[in-house]
Order: sequence, then C-alpha cells, then structure tokens
Amino acid sequence: MRRREVIALLGGSAAWPLAARAQQPSFPVIGFVYSAVRDASRVTAFRRGLGEVGFIEGRNVAVEYRWADGDYRRLSDLVAELVHHPVAVIAASGVTAARAAKAATTTIPIVFNTGGDPVKMGLVASLSKPDGNVTGVTTLGKVLVAKQVELMHELLPAKDAVAFVVNPNNAVAEDESADAAAAAGALGRKLMVVNAGSDAELDAAFAAAVGSGAGGLILQTDPFLSSRRDSVVALAARHAIPLLSPYLDYASAGGLLSYGSSIADGLRLVGNYAGRLLKGETPADLPVQQSTKIELIINLKTAKALGLALPTAILLRADEVIE
Repeated sequence: MRRREVIALLGGSAAWPLAARAQQPSFPVIGFVYSAVRDASRVTAFRRGLGEVGFIEGRNVAVEYRWADGDYRRLSDLVAELVHHPVAVIAASGVTAARAAKAATTTIPIVFNTGGDPVKMGLVASLSKPDGNVTGVTTLGKVLVAKQVELMHELLPAKDAVAFVVNPNNAVAEDESADAAAAAGALGRKLMVVNAGSDAELDAAFAAAVGSGAGGLILQTDPFLSSRRDSVVALAARHAIPLLSPYLDYASAGGLLSYGSSIADGLRLVGNYAGRLLKGETPADLPVQQSTKIELIINLKTAKALGLALPTAILLRADEVIE
C-alpha cells in the first residue's frame, strides 16, 4: 500500500467516529440516585413511569444510575457526580438521597421518593405547593409502622414484647421508633428498639431482641436493611424469631411476613414526574403525590418451620401466600 493511501485510510478512520457521534441524537439525561443496592425491579418501575409520559430509555431519554448500597456516606458524592455530568432532572429515592440532592443544586429539578414527612424533613414547604426545585412522592410511613405493630400483635397475641430494628443513621429512625412505641403502647405491648447500622450491629440486634424475650421482630424501612435481605432472613431463621419486613421480597426469600408500601408503585410515580419535568413542567406545578398501594405477603413454609398457626383473618387479607 502506498504512503498516500495509508495516510488517507488513517485519516478516514479517525474522522469516522466523529461523524458517527455527530449523527447521534441528543437525549435529555436523568440522574437516578438510590440509597440501596442495584435492583432490576426498581429500574423497571421507574422506566414504566417514564413510559407513561412518552419517554423510553435509549430512544428519547438517557438515565445515569447511581447506587449507594445502603451506605449513606456515599450519597453526597454520587449526587455531585450527577450534578457535574450534568443531568436535566434528578430522581432521588430515600430522604437522605433527596436531602443530598437538594443541598447540591437549587436549579436542577428534583423528584424524590420517601416514607418520611417531606415537610418535616425540609424537602418542601408544603405538599400541595412545593417551592424551589423539589417535588416528589411519599408513602404511608407513619400509618404503615402502626399497622405493622398491629399485625404482629394479631399474629402473636400471647407475646408481651416485640422488637423494632432501626438504622440509627436513617433520618426518620427516631420518628418511626416513636410511632412504633405509641402503637405498641396502645395495644398494651412493650416495644424494644434495637439499632442496626452496620453488619456487626445487625447480628447484635437479633441477639439482643431474642435475649430480651421479644416474640417477634419488625424491620424498619431502610436502604441499609433492605440491602441485607439474605443476612436478615438467615438471622431470623437462626434465632427462630418471626420476622415482619416492609420489603415485599423478604417473604419470598424466607421471611415470615412482608407488609409494606409498594416500592414499585412509588418509583413508577417518580418516573412519571421526572418525565413531566423533562417536558417543561416545574416542581411548583406538581404537588407531592402519595403512593397508597400496600401489599401483604405470607410465607406459610416459614410459619410451619416456626410452629405458628396463622390466624385465618390474616391469611384472607394476604395479597399472596407462599406455600
């Protein structure tokens, strides 16, 4: 091959990627930051919400995903990456992720998903008229905690005490512990709050609950705890203690009961709002929504292993019974 032909070939090959890139469509980019581990079902739910308003990832929108794996300390850095990317909208799941996003930018629209009170947490001025650049979706946090305590009481009427495992690093841990204590007190039950913000503390929490005579254990809605599903289920089996989790996949993994808000429904609503913000609406146009879908899943195999006869009333209320 002659020298001029080689030069022409090299020049053409160098120019080709630039030409190809120039022809690529320019998509708006959404930054998605989640406090827990990566989960395909969470992504699917978010994409479903985007699709409801005409956005399909890879076709007319791009999404940059960031997962904190239950480590709250990483959230500020993850959000900073998205802000500097830059992204057109930030979707933040969890109150700590939402706070990190709000602290990082006053211009990029933010849509959150949280079980805490977004007004009390300082995310918005009011539910009906969010101010600034933030709006989002809430779940039935306070009501749900009380219902979980009532369900455990119904399941174990002869037991005097129940344990509530919380991550002390969670922004709503104190509030939810107070809600659980009030619900237990109204039923004449004792509530033991045990902290678990690390793997070592998780083992200790179960040991403390069982050692103090708790008849059952309720898990707080928390990214760190949700990220330790297999460990939590294994600990419950080892200590032979009934476990009630707010995460719906815990029962299928071997936990006794899963009773909680549908995370998929909440993230679908977040995706819907993110798409509407891309279309030009502002957070002030979008009042904070509430996801009210709650599901109860029961694992009968686990109940039999624990020697529990579940009340018919609970079985009839179940959305799914695993046999």
